[in-house]
Amino acid sequence: MTRRFASLAVSVALLVCIVGTVFAGAGSESEPSQDTLGPITVASKIDTEGSLLGYMIIAVLQNAGFTTIDSVQMGPTDVVKRALENGEIDLYPEYTGNGAFFFDEAGSPVWKDADAGYARVAELDLAANGIVWLHPADANNTWAIAVRQELVDQGVVTMGDIGAFIAAGGQFKLAASEEFVTREDVLPAFESTYRFDLTDENLLVFSGGNTATTIQAAARNDDGVNAAMAYGTDGQLAALGLTVLEDTAGVQPVYLPAPRVRGAVLEEYPRIADLLNPVFESLDLQVLQSLNAAIGVEGRAAQTVAREYLEANGLLD
Repeated sequence: MTRRFASLAVSVALLVCIVGTVFAGAGSESEPSQDTLGPITVASKIDTEGSLLGYMIIAVLQNAGFTTIDSVQMGPTDVVKRALENGEIDLYPEYTGNGAFFFDEAGSPVWKDADAGYARVAELDLAANGIVWLHPADANNTWAIAVRQELVDQGVVTMGDIGAFIAAGGQFKLAASEEFVTREDVLPAFESTYRFDLTDENLLVFSGGNTATTIQAAARNDDGVNAAMAYGTDGQLAALGLTVLEDTAGVQPVYLPAPRVRGAVLEEYPRIADLLNPVFESLDLQVLQSLNAAIGVEGRAAQTVAREYLEANGLLD
């Protein structure tokens, strides 16, 4: 565990204790016998890293004797979020920075700080929804825009360069998901802060949120696309010759991946925290970039990459 997140482990332990109090009597002695573990419905969003983390969670739970229901690649953020809060699924990997969007606090500086953002979303989600955030990975998977080398060669190296480039007649076309384009805290926030405006002619919009699709569109220059929605942990970027534009104004929150779990499920099965925390503690930016590259660049199955990583790092028996 890194020093940075040592205090978060204490926070997680406290949250689990709080859930036990809220739901009256959680404790390992009340966990059902090995024959009755689950089923636990595990979901993820429709993107490469969501699949990777979702299948890690499933593999670890199955290894511990849980029956699981696979809902990996369930949908975009709003669909998976609603499914968890409605009890349709039991847990999924989410990102701490989305708390700013979930709880209408986009203007708060707390989301720009890794530790404070984690603590805040854990506090708010437990109070509002009875949902617990387990230990986060030390990897900022924030929203970003990556561009082809020819744009870099023309001086587009930070987000602040986009507006002047377009105003001077430069051709700029971004491949992005509908969520990236429409969410007020993503592209509209970039546009407002850096004073540029992308029209329909500047956009190729995909319904899903898989950055492998947007990055490949830019790498191939599909329909004139020379920029792509990306995430900080995307493994395909360097391999495909794309460069992330620096967010010099710090527009985007810190997005640390962590399991988001229904409190009632954690009450019934408190061991889930002990099983998943070491997995997420083992992940950092470089590890996730490498694993994402194995899926997005090499074309390997997310389920296989997840299991091989867990086995190689002693996280499965």
